[in-house]
Amino acid sequence: MQDRFAQRRQVHDRQGLGRLTRRDLLALGGAGLTTVSLAGCDLLSTAPTDQKGPGGDAGAKEAPQLAEQVAQGKLPPLAERLPEQPLVVQPVERAGVYGGEWRTSLLGLADAVWMSRTVGAESLLRWTPDFVEVIPNVATEYQVEDGGRAFVFQLRKGIRWSDGEPFTAEDVAFGRNDVVNNRELTPSEPANPAVVEVLEEYAFRIRFERPDGLFIKNQANDRDIIRRPFHYLKKYHKKYNPDLAAVVKEEDAKDWVSLFEIKAGMVGGASAHWQNPDLPTLYPWRTIKPAGESTRIVVERNPYYWKVDPDGRQLPYLDRVTFDVVNDSQVMLLKAMNGEIEMQDRNIGTPQNKPVLASNRESGGYDFFASNPTEMNTTGITLNLTHKDKIKREIFNSKDFRIGLSHAINRAEIIELVFQRQGEPWQIAPRPESKFHNEKMAKQFIEYDVDLANEHLDKAGFRRGSGGARLGPNGKPITFTLGFVTSWSPEWADVAELLKGYWGEVGIGINPTSMDRSLWLERSDANDFDASLWAGECGGDHDTVIRPMWFVHMDGTITPGPPWREWYHSQGKEGERPPEPIRKMMELYDQVKVTPEEAGQDALMRQILELNTELFPLIGISLPGPGYGVVKNNFHNVPAVIPVSAVFLNPGPTNPEQYFIQDV
Repeated sequence: MQDRFAQRRQVHDRQGLGRLTRRDLLALGGAGLTTVSLAGCDLLSTAPTDQKGPGGDAGAKEAPQLAEQVAQGKLPPLAERLPEQPLVVQPVERAGVYGGEWRTSLLGLADAVWMSRTVGAESLLRWTPDFVEVIPNVATEYQVEDGGRAFVFQLRKGIRWSDGEPFTAEDVAFGRNDVVNNRELTPSEPANPAVVEVLEEYAFRIRFERPDGLFIKNQANDRDIIRRPFHYLKKYHKKYNPDLAAVVKEEDAKDWVSLFEIKAGMVGGASAHWQNPDLPTLYPWRTIKPAGESTRIVVERNPYYWKVDPDGRQLPYLDRVTFDVVNDSQVMLLKAMNGEIEMQDRNIGTPQNKPVLASNRESGGYDFFASNPTEMNTTGITLNLTHKDKIKREIFNSKDFRIGLSHAINRAEIIELVFQRQGEPWQIAPRPESKFHNEKMAKQFIEYDVDLANEHLDKAGFRRGSGGARLGPNGKPITFTLGFVTSWSPEWADVAELLKGYWGEVGIGINPTSMDRSLWLERSDANDFDASLWAGECGGDHDTVIRPMWFVHMDGTITPGPPWREWYHSQGKEGERPPEPIRKMMELYDQVKVTPEEAGQDALMRQILELNTELFPLIGISLPGPGYGVVKNNFHNVPAVIPVSAVFLNPGPTNPEQYFIQDV
C-alpha cells in the first residue's frame, strides 16, 4: 500500500510523451462576544520573507504580460492593483515562475463543480490545507456576538474585482439583502433569515434571527457571499435601476429576474458562474472562454488578484487554466495517460484506473499525489422508504428486510474484485479516524452469511414462492430497480451486478440500471426511484457535522425519503411528515445549528448517530482506501497528500494560485 501511494518522486526532466489511443487504452484494461483574530496564521502569513525569487530575478513582481500592459498604459501599476496587505501564500515546495497552462477536464458541464474546487475556491475564510482549522482569506478577522446570532467581519482593505473596481462591504450587503432576501430572485426563504449591516467600507455585521453555530465553518466553503459585485449587477436589479425595463428589452430577456440570474451566474447548474465572461470576480483567474460555448472553458490570470508569494510577487503563477468538457470518463483517462492533464484527481483517481495509470507514468511524464478521504463508503445503498408504491414502501421499511439484504452481501469479494483490494467492509458510518467513529454503527450486519440473511428475510414475513423468489405482501415476487451513475463511479456497474447475484441467492430480484446524473437527481427529487447507489461522502471530523447528508435525511443529493426532505426544508408546509426517529434526528440537527460551541455540536451529533445505528435505514459496502490523483512531473507546489471532502472542496484550500510549471 505504501509503495502504491508513495509521496511524489523527486522532480526530474520532462519525459517524451508517447500518445495512446482509445484502442490502446481498452487493450490495457482501463475501466456573548467572542473575538477571533486570524491575522497571525503562519500558513498564510502577511509578512513577506527575504527569500529570493526564482531564477534570481527578485524584481519580477508580476507576470510579464501584465508588466507589458502597465508599460502600455492599459493597466495601473501593481502597487495600485494590490490591497494594503496582500495575503501572502507560502509555497508548498518553492517560489514559482510565471507562465504556462494547467490543462484539466470536466465530465460534462454538470461536473463544473471541479471549477469551483480549482479556480473558484475563494471565500470569506478558508480551510488550512490539512483541513484542520479555518484561517483568513478575504476576511482578516471576525467577531461572534449575541451568542452566535451575529458576526462582524473585517475585510482585507483594498481588494479589487477583476475589472479593477473596489470590493467592499457594500458588495456583501447587496448579495445578502438584495439577492438572498429578495423573494423574486430567491423564492425560498432561508431557514434562518439574516440581514447584513455595513459598518464601514471594509466591515460589516450579519445578524441572524437565531444563532448559527456552523456559520464560521461554512464561510470556508460559501463562495456566494463574495460573488455579487454590486457595481456590475445593480444595473440589472429593479431596486437600483429605474430604467431596467429598457435594459431587459435591449437584452431580449424574459423579465428582470431572468436577466439578473444570467448576469449574476445564478442559473445553469454547476457551470453557471463561468457562463458570463463580463461578471467580475475575486478569483485568481477570470473567465475568457465561457462555459456552454464549446467543449473547452478557459480562464486567464486576474490582473487584480490580491495574493502574493513571500517575495511579494503577485499570484497566480499560471497564465491560464483550460477545462476540456468530455462525456466519457475513458477519454479523460486517456488524456491523463498521454500527459495532457497537468493535475487532477476527480473522475480519474479510481481504483480501476490505478494499475494502467501506474504502468504508464514514465511515458506520460506524470506521477501520483495521494488523497486522504473523509468519504466513509465506496457505495451507499439507499432504499426508498417513502416509495409511492405502498407495497414497496412496506417492504423497504422492514428493518429485517434491510438486515437480510446486508448479510447477503459478500463485501470481501466486492473489495477484491471491484475496489482493487482497497478498504474494508463498512456500513454507513463515520470513518475510523474520525472523532465520531461508532464501532457498532460501522460493523453491524456486515457478516456475509446467507443463512443469517434468509433468517432475517423470513422474520420480515417474506416467504419464498415455488420458484424460490420471495413474495411481497401482495403475493408477487419482490423485485426492484437499482439506479446508479457510472459517470460518477464506473465501479458501481460491477457492484450492482454482484448485488444482483447475492440478493438473487436469497430470493430478491433487482434490475441494475445505469443513468446520467441529471436523470438520477431528477428521479430522486420526484420520489420516483426504488433504490440507488451513491458515494458515502462526509464521514470525517468537520464534514460529518457541516453536511450530515447520510445521517440526517434532509440533504439535496441523497436521501431515503425525498418527501421528508421537502417537509424539513418547507418547515412542515410541504412533503410528508417523517416517522418519529427521523424527526428526532432532524430536531437534534436543528439544535446543532444553533449551538455555538463545538463540544455541544459534537454531543448532539453523536445522539444522531446512535439513532441511525438503531434504525439502520441505509446499507454500506466498504470503507474507501487512500485515493490518488495525477500530477505532471513539471507541475509544482501540489502537496504530496490532499484531503478530500465535499466540505473541504479539494484542492482549493491547497492554494492552486501557487501551482507552477517548470522543467527543473
